Amino acid sequence: MKLNSIYITFLLSLVFIILSCSQDDSIAEDAFVAAFEAPSINLLEMADEENIGLVYSKVSAFSGAISISFTSSDLVYGVDFITIPEAMNNEFILPIATGAFDNAFILKRLSNNFDEDTEIAFNIINIDYLDSNIQGNSTVILNSSASLGGSLEPEVGGPNQGNQVFIDLSTGNATKVQRDSWDLGFYNGEQFRVTINGSIYMAVKALTETNIDAVSQSDVSSLQPQVAVGTFNPSNADYIDAPNGNILETAIDEISENDAENPVYLLNLGYEIGTNTPTLGSVNIAGDLRGWRKIRILKDGNSYILQYANLEDTSHQSITIEKNSDFNFSHFSLNTNTLVNVEPEKDKWDIGFTVFTNVLSGAGSYGFSDFVTHNNKGNALAYRVDTSSFEYDEFELTNITTSNFSENQTTIGSTWRDVFNGAPFNDRFYVIKDPNGTLYKLKFLALTNNNGERGYPEFEYELLQIL
Repeated sequence: MKLNSIYITFLLSLVFIILSCSQDDSIAEDAFVAAFEAPSINLLEMADEENIGLVYSKVSAFSGAISISFTSSDLVYGVDFITIPEAMNNEFILPIATGAFDNAFILKRLSNNFDEDTEIAFNIINIDYLDSNIQGNSTVILNSSASLGGSLEPEVGGPNQGNQVFIDLSTGNATKVQRDSWDLGFYNGEQFRVTINGSIYMAVKALTETNIDAVSQSDVSSLQPQVAVGTFNPSNADYIDAPNGNILETAIDEISENDAENPVYLLNLGYEIGTNTPTLGSVNIAGDLRGWRKIRILKDGNSYILQYANLEDTSHQSITIEKNSDFNFSHFSLNTNTLVNVEPEKDKWDIGFTVFTNVLSGAGSYGFSDFVTHNNKGNALAYRVDTSSFEYDEFELTNITTSNFSENQTTIGSTWRDVFNGAPFNDRFYVIKDPNGTLYKLKFLALTNNNGERGYPEFEYELLQIL
């Protein structure tokens, strides 16, 4: 992921990028400008060692140096934090390497004295480089406030779109996971529900049998053609989770206290991630079939018991999965037989980029690429604004219509992109309320890279209010 501020604009001659600035900050042609990627970063949500990024207006033709100073409140350098490179008298030098278009230094925490009252401000005070200017984001402020906004390029993986990417707008952080790294998600909320991985087109159907060891291939062979995504049979919508994200509408029923009410399920594992290079502007999402499993899920106090096996197996494996209230789901991989990390903590992501199983009216379940969800399990909300009502730049907090917010996680969905023209629609943008109640406006900037390849989205967003 590349994080760029929307407050400055750079003209890059050899690479992509980036930032927008006020009219007073216009950049002279061919000037070398270095600026921080973002005007603000949430200090409390940073890692113990965090890269603080800078970007250049063009690729550096030779070496140089950037002098950076800093001030801090309630924190002591060398006791509470240090920088790499090391600072002396609250200043340090960041080398400019030949052939680079960005840079970074490290902020390392040394104590637990970071709280809502602490703040660190870094300032670019000099650029030792021919024909250089200090313009745009010359200061980055690190405190407990939400990010003012920025421009992000989630790394979904090009035209094969092999990744799911979860974005926290308040920090600009992105969590990237390979989308076939998990199969089942065990809900950590009040209900006992289990989700399947729609990003690889999984499907599932309940059987009449409750003894998992008694089910064989011959028992389900007639069902297998039906339990699949993209068959254009409207009834196959019964075999996927409701696209709206309602946890009460998973394809696997609520897990019962009564074991006799928990059936065996036939599980279609969907597809491997595609590996072939598609025609320019197209995608290749699905590779080889991943096969089938039989599963049964029981309840034990506040835990799940997952039984699973291959279709011809006459015995099964079993694992107990305890609820973890910090996350929406605990994710399990049938390939590795282990719990895997997928989503960030439930209050630390807002929107996600993913391949997605949706429903087409009259045609049942169908796969979509370039899909954007919002974290409705974590209480994030979203709605669309048409530019016929408000222009993005003019839209302010007072223009928000609270009643328009939707829990439906497909609110953004595929509505942001025009695949026929290989670009986002420019007649709409979106308003996001994150799990903490912070409000943002967001619009999409790109669907493809400069070569016209799909799977290179970009969007910008701006803080409207912290609640």
